[in-house]
Amino acid sequence: MRWTLKPKPEAHKVEALKEALQVNTLVASLLIQRGIESYEEAKQFFRPSLDDLHDPYLMKDMTLAVERIKSALALKENILVYGDYDVDGTTAVALMSSYLRTRTASVATYIPDRYKEGYGISFEGIDFACDNDFSLVIALDCGIKAVDKIKYAKERGIDFIICDHHRPGEHIPEAIAVLDPKQNDCKYPYKELCGCGVGFKLVQALAEKEGKTMEDLIPYLDLVAIAIGADMVPITGENRIMAYVGLQVINSLPRVGIQALIAQIKKSELTITDVVFIIAPRINAAGRMKHGDHAVALLTETKYDLAAQYAAEIERFNLDRRDTDKQITEEALTQIEVLKEQSRYTTVVYNESWHKGVIGIVASRLTETYYRPTLVFTKSGDKLAASARSVSGFDVYNALEACSDYIEQFGGHKYAAGLTLREENYEAFKQTFEDVVSRTIDKHLLMPEIKIDAKIQLKEIDAKLWRIIKQFAPFGPGNMTPIFMTDDLIDTGYGRCVGDDKTHLRLTVTGANTDNHKFVAIGFGMGDKLEMVSTGQPFSTVYSIDENEWQGHLSLQLKLRDIKAQNNG
Repeated sequence: MRWTLKPKPEAHKVEALKEALQVNTLVASLLIQRGIESYEEAKQFFRPSLDDLHDPYLMKDMTLAVERIKSALALKENILVYGDYDVDGTTAVALMSSYLRTRTASVATYIPDRYKEGYGISFEGIDFACDNDFSLVIALDCGIKAVDKIKYAKERGIDFIICDHHRPGEHIPEAIAVLDPKQNDCKYPYKELCGCGVGFKLVQALAEKEGKTMEDLIPYLDLVAIAIGADMVPITGENRIMAYVGLQVINSLPRVGIQALIAQIKKSELTITDVVFIIAPRINAAGRMKHGDHAVALLTETKYDLAAQYAAEIERFNLDRRDTDKQITEEALTQIEVLKEQSRYTTVVYNESWHKGVIGIVASRLTETYYRPTLVFTKSGDKLAASARSVSGFDVYNALEACSDYIEQFGGHKYAAGLTLREENYEAFKQTFEDVVSRTIDKHLLMPEIKIDAKIQLKEIDAKLWRIIKQFAPFGPGNMTPIFMTDDLIDTGYGRCVGDDKTHLRLTVTGANTDNHKFVAIGFGMGDKLEMVSTGQPFSTVYSIDENEWQGHLSLQLKLRDIKAQNNG
């Protein structure tokens, strides 16, 4: 792995913040690296407040959206809440429909079938709205590129409000209102909302007109926090505030559907990491293995007994998903080995029988294995569909745009995207994608990077530092767990491999020279490093600080990210 030590912040800024907050140099430096340079910014960071959310009416078309919904409510029109089948989409649909049902009974939800309709707004969905007398559709986490679909809806007398956060194409759909902070002419101050976040801003704007306060909207933030974690948007600005408060809701008084999920996993206090790796995969499993409607039903249910049944059903989908993605990952790895494509700058694999619902997960696993921009294709109707994943620092969306001659449809983000193409264009696309990436990628990006916040000594780690670091949470993109580096360490002789398969490493480290502080260090999947650290020679480590509870006793430990022999730098 490539170790990159972040530049030290300017000394005068560190001194000024130290003085303002009465903290040490290390804490002041960590804060400045996160863009926090004043007492006021630090106060907002450590005490996230809903009062600091932006005025929703700063978003382009917000007034138009609110006025159209108010008109629909006044005239008792039927409203269809439409959303994507992933976590961001299903939580957004649950949020919007839950809120609107406090105002009218004329609300229904629609999640497109991943296999029959594909991603986003579909002609089938518009026909459903028309056939069932829905005159207004609110689309969440999709729609920004649905120019032809919105035109079709207009011809059928259906109005659309689009709430999306994906990058717009060259043309914007002619909907009644298009809420997307990534539009070039949208002046909204925060650009990194997820789809559910954009939906929440619309609810906030509606509530404001109805004389409600932010306190009234807190119960909806459990859904927003889950979407923020699952969609991997930056946990900065508004996202951090909503994730922070949303986690409090999840851990104190979540909606019954989330209660039912938590009851299955038997965990007392959930972090954003638990949301990403435990809650989100279960919600996602519905759309991957069966239908996103199941997730919406769970998240909008008000009776616990029914929610528990839905949660059990979703857990079965999740177990199926695990088995399927494990099998496909093994097949994809074999395909790469057989084709001897490890030396390419990209990983592109295809099998017509692979389950469309898990190719995104498989793409992520292949990216972890080979650390290349990755595409996993399967057959979808008469076309091929793919999920794309990228490596840190490389914009796969831009790379796909450069291959658009061969693509039918695509959309997404810098690090994750989806696309469809005709089967006859697969080989030409594959080669063009390889050519584009090989020509444009910085070769350093093909080696996984660990970004290190600070180089410290073990004696700087104490309970006070840990208390402050815990207040940096919730962690995620834009606000990652602080990572430290320490040189001149040795194992005290207790190093061993642990775990059922002995693949993990447990050490007790101390300074080789003057620093005789000792810490237990755990390295998951790092059992192969035991021989190196057992020589008695000093080594360097990169790690985060963690808390370990054993028989009721709490102690600090190091969570290892990498180890290098001292002479290897």
